Amino acid sequence: MSEMNVPLLDLKAQYNTLRDELEPIVRGVVEDQWFIMGPQVAEFEKELADYVGVKHAIGCASGSDALLLALMAHGVSHKPGQPVQRVICPAYTFFSTAGSVSRLGAEPVFADIDPVTYNMDIKHTRELAKKTENLAAIIPVHLFGQSIDMDAWIALGEELGVPIIEDAAQSLGTKDATGTPVGSRGSIGCFSFFPSKNLGAFGDGGALTTNDDELAEKLRILRVHGGKPKYYHSVIGVNSRLDALQAAILRVKLGHLDNWHAKRIENAHRYTNLFAEHGALDSATPLSVNTDAPAIRTPTGVEDPARHIYNQYVIRVPAAIRDDLREELKSKNIGNEVYYPVPLHLQECFADLGGAVGDLPHSELAAHETIALPVFPELTDQQARYVVETVVAYVNQHAPQLA
Repeated sequence: MSEMNVPLLDLKAQYNTLRDELEPIVRGVVEDQWFIMGPQVAEFEKELADYVGVKHAIGCASGSDALLLALMAHGVSHKPGQPVQRVICPAYTFFSTAGSVSRLGAEPVFADIDPVTYNMDIKHTRELAKKTENLAAIIPVHLFGQSIDMDAWIALGEELGVPIIEDAAQSLGTKDATGTPVGSRGSIGCFSFFPSKNLGAFGDGGALTTNDDELAEKLRILRVHGGKPKYYHSVIGVNSRLDALQAAILRVKLGHLDNWHAKRIENAHRYTNLFAEHGALDSATPLSVNTDAPAIRTPTGVEDPARHIYNQYVIRVPAAIRDDLREELKSKNIGNEVYYPVPLHLQECFADLGGAVGDLPHSELAAHETIALPVFPELTDQQARYVVETVVAYVNQHAPQLA
């Protein structure tokens, strides 16, 4: 197959289909000159709450701020003279999951992942919880667009007496095993509208969802410096508001979101089937298993009524060839990325917590073996086949099978 260009994400292609809808909306906001909060934000919050199936949605400035505000609403902070509070979260996730904990003076406790789903391992979390003093919350992540086992995590939170805060930054529209949207069953759901997300803004943006009236009121106050009414502050909050331009853009895009999900799912299934034609197995089969199959593992799918929205389509290859394969893909104009190359327990800024290589083996192995491939809705069949053929050809040449 002749060479072609396959970006990791093609936002220009998306914009070209929405131009006629978006440009009048943006002009309307500019003409109104109401840029902070206001009716566009209020309407988006109502529409988002309806989409997720919750009573309340509260816009904020970013997904990172959503996590910060959720922790603040649950009283996570450092008080002089008081024991340090701790929050369990995965080591294999974006930095802000743990960074938000540290910013409040609390201490993240890192759990390993399930190597099949890449989501935080509940058995390891329970073990950590038993020996963690002053546990204030648990933040599991719906990673890459796949839900955690919400029934099990809710039960664990009730068992431990701590809130389950859902980090759903990559998973707006994901459904758990009961068919329920994520962000609707934990104490608070945290979402990001970073441009690369399935629902992406034209800049940063975020939101929180909850069915708890009291938490919702706290979040609305905390995002405006803790002031209610204006200039009267009973608590110290932050400045984290979703602006009207982003809300207006997100309102337009929200109407297309389920269609985009369907196309991503179609693209993901195409990838998996194409790789399977070449003998690849799924992530439930470890790379260490001696088989005649090529050393490629594809994501393990979900069963209805669950829904995986594939914010990322992540494959695994042997660590020894992963980075070289990435260079090969780059040379063939195929976008790719590693989510995430350094687990959080090994990040320099968390060195004082004492994490060491070998502590969380599944997180560490995933960091060295995974590659995210293009899966955006506008991906063509020809592009997908080009990606698969390039990956398979390189892996078969450099690691045809594991000894």
